[in-house]
Amino acid sequence: MTGFINTEIQFLVLCLSTMFTLVNPLGITPIFVVMTERFSKTDRVQIAKKGIITGTITLVVFTFLGSIIFNLYGITIEAFQIMGGILFFRSGLRMLEAQVGRSRSTESEREEIKDADEIAISPIGVPLITGPGAITGVMLLSGQTPSNYSIGTLLIAVLITMTVFYYILRAGDGLGKRIGVTGMRVIQRIMGLILMVIAVQFVINGIETIINRL
Repeated sequence: MTGFINTEIQFLVLCLSTMFTLVNPLGITPIFVVMTERFSKTDRVQIAKKGIITGTITLVVFTFLGSIIFNLYGITIEAFQIMGGILFFRSGLRMLEAQVGRSRSTESEREEIKDADEIAISPIGVPLITGPGAITGVMLLSGQTPSNYSIGTLLIAVLITMTVFYYILRAGDGLGKRIGVTGMRVIQRIMGLILMVIAVQFVINGIETIINRL
């Protein structure tokens, strides 16, 4: 019994360290802040919550059915990387060119709130919060479970990781208040550029892997 507990604890530590590294909440939070800065505080909390729920469901599904889904539809991780890169690039370009301020003074700006549900699912839920790396990670970990009960340990690690991620996103909401509108404009463009670079790297990684298999 003691050996079983020790094994599960070690696997839990492995899963947690792997998941935190792959989802990178501290690196993603500034991007989340500038992507949602046009929304109110309440809206940003809801976007964070829906994004985390979307990401969690995605990870749980791929924990159990990842290999089956990929094989059934002939999908590869490389294709997912390239798709994620395209979504990232589009979002980064919008961030780089955005001129929208915090106050929604026009009707069109006020109607932007309708986009909250859409961006919470994509690109924030997938692939920003849950990207190809995290999906690949849970698929690999699910194939390395030391016992029949370890899949539960992996799910616990996923839930812990995403719960902590949610509270980090909420804490990041105060970033905009501290640095002001001008600071947000600067960070928005920097993060937009970084997001575009990440997007290009995703596409390069996917293409390189495909070429290396030829």
